[in-house]
Amino acid sequence: MSVVLVVNSGSSSFKYQLIDMHTESTLASGLVERIGEASGRATHTVVAPPSDGPAPTMLNATHTRELPIPDHTAGFQVMLDAFASDGPALSERPPVAVGHRVVHGGARFFEPTVITPLVEINIDELAVLAPLHNPANLAGIVAARKAFPDVPHVAVFDTAFHQTLEPRAYTYAIDAELAASHRIRRYGFHGTSHKFVSEAAAAFIGRPLAELRQVVFHLGNGASVTAIDGGRSVETSMGFTPLEGLVMGTRSGDIDPAVLFHLARREGMSIDDLDTLLNKRSGMVGLAGSSDLRDIGAAIENGDERALLAYEVYVHRLRAYAGAYLAQLGGVDVISFTAGVGENAPVVRAATLETLGFAGIEIDHQRNLAPGRGIRIISPDASAVTVLVVPTDEELEIARQTLSVAHS
Repeated sequence: MSVVLVVNSGSSSFKYQLIDMHTESTLASGLVERIGEASGRATHTVVAPPSDGPAPTMLNATHTRELPIPDHTAGFQVMLDAFASDGPALSERPPVAVGHRVVHGGARFFEPTVITPLVEINIDELAVLAPLHNPANLAGIVAARKAFPDVPHVAVFDTAFHQTLEPRAYTYAIDAELAASHRIRRYGFHGTSHKFVSEAAAAFIGRPLAELRQVVFHLGNGASVTAIDGGRSVETSMGFTPLEGLVMGTRSGDIDPAVLFHLARREGMSIDDLDTLLNKRSGMVGLAGSSDLRDIGAAIENGDERALLAYEVYVHRLRAYAGAYLAQLGGVDVISFTAGVGENAPVVRAATLETLGFAGIEIDHQRNLAPGRGIRIISPDASAVTVLVVPTDEELEIARQTLSVAHS
């Protein structure tokens, strides 16, 4: 059995999944949180295989512990204790490798990379480009290598998929020497998800990835859209940071930079104030008071004009990017929606593509509204463009990439 442990580490928490790569099924998953606080919390779920019979069911057992977890190293010990006491026993199903999500690989990392001390140094140096993420990712790597010292550890970078962008797509029109000295360019994010979804879409419709022009909408609290030509990212909405692009839960997305100068001069807002404004107090929260589209939908039904405007701004930006990427690709064969909003909000999917009939893009409204959990077509059979809902699985993609290089 080839088993891979996938770790996604934050500053005060980490998530993990143990995946059987023969069946690509999850054996166990968990969350260790409130690291460094007076009382930490660890949740461990053992995933049972489907039962036999006409209506197979998943019998998952979840175990929760409350205890002090002073640092990530202690957190990994808590995780190991959970495997030992609740299963599956790692002695019977030991991981052959550990895969780590790392947010920013800069221009240095364009593929999954076996972690060495030098790679750790590089991840640390790139923290200047992702100060909220790379240090936390690195803390998880250090702790995981102590917990699993005898297996390869692999870094899978959110930015790597977008390293195929051409200079004309990633270059900002600012002073070239200044940009080069500070590594300012478009990097793009959500790359692991965009890669997984585009490959899953090609496999589902039975066409070679290399032949397809695709647009993938990853719509969650963070949101991005990517144009993919023959399996290569050629344009993506997030930029130097995950702030650029679409309207998101708490992030503004695209904005005239002069707005910041204006607020600094007229409101006396500091750099930190502006950072907080655009990353935490903008987007749907800033416009409607909530980042949850379900709450916003309920408010619209109750006649809340503020909520309605927020939704219209959100959709307007989606349509703008859809049209731009159709132009960049010269047409499209497949459009996919993924992540929390993309997978579960049919009204958003329909509104995003509503004006694109001229490009052969249609949605079958019954298919779009029909509930479903797996990958599915929501366009008419005769449509020139296939529109899909594709549940993303970033952990499985990380595991695949980890296994591809861990023993190569």
